[in-house]
Amino acid sequence: MKTVCELNKCNGCMACVDRCPKQCISVKDDVSCFNAIIAESLCINCKLCEKTCPNVTKVEKTNPIEWKQGWAAEAIRYKASSGGAASSIIKGFIKNGGYVASCLFKDGDFVFDITKDTEVAKKFVGSKYVKSNPTGIYKKVEERLKTDKVLFIGLPCQVAALKNFIKKQDNLYTVDLICHGTPSSMILAKYLAENDNDINQLQDIKFRSSNDFGLIIDGSKVCNEGQDDYLMTFLSANNYTENCYECQFATKDRVSDITLGDSWGTEFSDEEKNGVSLLLVQSEKGKEVIEGIDFNFFDVDIDNAVEQNHQLRHPSIRTPERDKFLSLVKNGKSISYATFCIFKKRIIKRNIKKVLIKLHLMEVQH
Repeated sequence: MKTVCELNKCNGCMACVDRCPKQCISVKDDVSCFNAIIAESLCINCKLCEKTCPNVTKVEKTNPIEWKQGWAAEAIRYKASSGGAASSIIKGFIKNGGYVASCLFKDGDFVFDITKDTEVAKKFVGSKYVKSNPTGIYKKVEERLKTDKVLFIGLPCQVAALKNFIKKQDNLYTVDLICHGTPSSMILAKYLAENDNDINQLQDIKFRSSNDFGLIIDGSKVCNEGQDDYLMTFLSANNYTENCYECQFATKDRVSDITLGDSWGTEFSDEEKNGVSLLLVQSEKGKEVIEGIDFNFFDVDIDNAVEQNHQLRHPSIRTPERDKFLSLVKNGKSISYATFCIFKKRIIKRNIKKVLIKLHLMEVQH
């Protein structure tokens, strides 16, 4: 089997699929890892896939020139996962005549779109703790850049892939998100199905509300008794694909114009419950993007920001339970059973809480 990059190390950025002139690359997801597989009978050995792949062709990283934290106006911040930095940046960029390309949930998948419609762009807002599918967006951005400015918001590996894909980048502006790792979308779909939710029939999926981490499906929280099984395994780094544990982008040096994350451990402790965004600016383009947006900026303690966001220092660490969890899932066990096998005490406590709520001895969490 011939693969674009090292076996089992594919990021799933899909850029090689978009770039291949013979359409001879398919990305296989086996839950624990991704692989970009080349159909050798069709391949003309042009190497365009390798030139595009960020694992083969490295993209230059830049040290931040500015570090900021803060939050948006309440109307924006209230609907955001964190402090609303992404929402404010998107709104400002479109207001100034540009297009924004990012991820949204549509027809059962987390795909990418490009728009200058602020209503459509609202669907880009919110953390998405799952592997997204950027297939097609690279060509769309490339075409739009011929006439307009484009802001691309994605994971670091996706930004790197786009930079390899796009040759003329004068009108390209990029934002990467501090990413701890991403699971296969098959894990999410399987977990939802176990809870009587067909992912293809859903209108909306949220993974957190401010600092409350938990799946919210079409407005309803999946688990009111505590953390649901999906977020429990996600936040403990037990369900990521192989590449995430060796992520080359987990460093203070970044591949984008702006990096966004949460300002955990901020000195604004009274504001943290409502979400405080962390912003790293790497370029003059980055300064241009945030200039004049409706946002409350404050200086940030850089050492604290790096300490509180380990992805600015090193990738997520593979836990001893990770392989056990994914092995159980791949062998047909339910997500709930696999999660119970590695978090017995936590889930027993959650089940006791569920009984207490049912007996009206404890209030439901909303």
